[in-house]
Amino acid sequence: MRINKKKFIYLISPNKIEDTFYNDLIRILRLNKTSFFQLRLKRTSFKNKILIGKKIKKICKKYKTKFLINDDVKLTKKLNADGCHLGQNDMKLIKARKILKNKIIGVTCHNSIKLAKKAMSGKADYLAFGAFNISNTKRTKHKANLTLLKKIKKITKTPIVVIGGINSKNYKKLLLNKANFLAISGYIWKNKKLNPIEAIRYLK
Repeated sequence: MRINKKKFIYLISPNKIEDTFYNDLIRILRLNKTSFFQLRLKRTSFKNKILIGKKIKKICKKYKTKFLINDDVKLTKKLNADGCHLGQNDMKLIKARKILKNKIIGVTCHNSIKLAKKAMSGKADYLAFGAFNISNTKRTKHKANLTLLKKIKKITKTPIVVIGGINSKNYKKLLLNKANFLAISGYIWKNKKLNPIEAIRYLK
């Protein structure tokens, strides 16, 4: 998986897709800072996810952004998305790989080197660690830190995605410690001071 240092954002969708979302997404992806967009909808029907996913896939393709699906291998295959993100309670990596073949599969490793090694042995395309900060998007049971990030960078060349409460004030230290991608959601979609385009412009 190629890494473009200028495109360090791994953007995760809001929990609910409003009509204004698609235009915001186009304007964000035009800025050429986003490598991945992950569709993460927990309370939406499979049918609606397909309709939403088809629209997003077209936008991602136009702006050369990889389109990933959270948790759902079946939806990934149905939409022919670029890949899937698996949590520890989702389908096992080996089974997902048989279904998705050479598509991108990333794995949540929380704050565990042990989980990372397991994902690496299963040929995960990226490893996700967090939470590095308090997150408003989801409850954080696991806390990760820069020491963990430094340790994992010493043992693998697999790209690292860092998660959890990332914003314009704390993102630089993660990049300086060689995180490859920053998973961001709430700072973009739930920002009370800035609209999505303004928010993402602060991430330089």
